[in-house]
Amino acid sequence: MTITEDHTRRTTAAYDYADLPALMSRMTGDEKHGPAATSTLDVLWVLYDRVLRVSPARMDDQERDRFLLSKGHGPMAYYAVLAAKGFLPVEWLTGFGSYDSPLGHHPDRTLVPGVEIGSGSLGHGLPIAVGTALGLRAQGLDGPAVWALIGDAELDEGSNHEAIAFAGPAGLERLHTVVVDNSSATHARPGGIAARFEAAGWSALTVDGRDHEALHTAFTAPHPGRPHVVVARVEPKYA
Repeated sequence: MTITEDHTRRTTAAYDYADLPALMSRMTGDEKHGPAATSTLDVLWVLYDRVLRVSPARMDDQERDRFLLSKGHGPMAYYAVLAAKGFLPVEWLTGFGSYDSPLGHHPDRTLVPGVEIGSGSLGHGLPIAVGTALGLRAQGLDGPAVWALIGDAELDEGSNHEAIAFAGPAGLERLHTVVVDNSSATHARPGGIAARFEAAGWSALTVDGRDHEALHTAFTAPHPGRPHVVVARVEPKYA
């Protein structure tokens, strides 16, 4: 039996958005980075429920969409959504962060089914997404979309600005970024976050990060010839 078949067999229950708080409550212990996790919950659910073309059965399919969690220091919501969608057994959640658990405080792509990159260090996810989009284009794979989820504080990192500046002129149409804005960045952006991307040639939209319909509309908006960013505003981290 393959690892994918085993995970699919062991995760037989159907879960919905309303089940996510209960799934997240299974993950306890210190160093949870709770606000970092809960800020992403709605974005992750809409992406995995309605947008991303990926499933437990096609994790190795070349034509799958790629989702890269750059905001990897708060992975609880990510693990809950992956469990709800059958990528990993729900039973794994209770071991979160323990010595012998595959669910670490930062996701590990070699241990967690469905995870594309190991992440957690700020500023890495978007540059990797740019490279992924370039690699897919070089192989003639024009179908898969590449999605990166970053936090607004990651825009304090220069590596992200290099990625933003490159992707626009490169016309990486299959590249998508979601910036979850919980007002935790150290440095303000003149004109707001969306303006920074627009200045580099990106398509940009700003929406309520808790409104599922607004998120879905923004995620699926056409953006021919340009990469696309959605700024999802949520409650401030330190409110």
